[in-house]
Amino acid sequence: MEEKLSCDGGHEFKLLFSCPSGLSPSQVSVVFDEAYDRNPHPDHTLEKSISEIWDARVQQSSSLYNGTKFRYGGYNFNVENDPKQQPHVSLHLGLTDYRTFVGTNLSPMWEGFLVPSEDDCIQCQHTSSPLGNGAVVETSDRRILVLQRSNKVGEFPGYFVFPGGHAEPQEVGIISHEGFQELNQCHMINSKVSQEMFDSIVREVVEEIGAPADSLSSPIFIGISRRVLNVRPTAFFFIKCNLRSEEIQQLYSSAQDSFESTQLYAVSMSDLENMASKMPGCHRGGYALYKLMVQDTSDN
Repeated sequence: MEEKLSCDGGHEFKLLFSCPSGLSPSQVSVVFDEAYDRNPHPDHTLEKSISEIWDARVQQSSSLYNGTKFRYGGYNFNVENDPKQQPHVSLHLGLTDYRTFVGTNLSPMWEGFLVPSEDDCIQCQHTSSPLGNGAVVETSDRRILVLQRSNKVGEFPGYFVFPGGHAEPQEVGIISHEGFQELNQCHMINSKVSQEMFDSIVREVVEEIGAPADSLSSPIFIGISRRVLNVRPTAFFFIKCNLRSEEIQQLYSSAQDSFESTQLYAVSMSDLENMASKMPGCHRGGYALYKLMVQDTSDN
């Protein structure tokens, strides 16, 4: 299920999981457990650097907010022998926060937090690794929506990206692991987190593009890409929009989070191929996942 493709610098990526046929919400579940939280690094100096880096960043920008995020801790993928049974993926998620992300994944010493291993979860056990999300949105006139990031954002300013962000623990009432130990509570919270995976990507598209939620199809999950630089994982979804690209361009100007980007492009597959060379690795991986989906559709 893993594939690694690379190019220079921050463009390098690894596909941690791909399902070109796409998975609906009923085919995706979540196990939310503190077993998938980050393990502190045994090097106390390195561990101490997390708070030092965060404190320095806060001094530079007092608007920084330390919100909680879901941490990527791996997955299980089941494909039954019975062709009538649908494939199913279970995502393993823990809890982390933005402060730890800045102090580990985005640290100048980020490679020092890694453990030499071919197993992704072992390799990244000491990093925050919040699971981001991204959407490949196709308009009714078969154009793909791509944003150009503002020069004011923290990561990869000016680069091309798909709309996206993060699922939010607060949206399902999670601020810690406390209170979810009972079996019935575990089932309930796992179900809520799984639904948040899909709800959050719709929210991100609405907020960043300006398209109304009722113009969007139910997302299908197509895989997880990880940027090699900073080991940054992102879950990708495919969404159809029943509006034409010109209509969306008009809506974009009033999008809630349009300040995060400077321009919206509605592009063909060939144009997207060219733009992918100026995408961060995690989003370049999202493009690779989309190409696998298109290939699977044409093969079938």
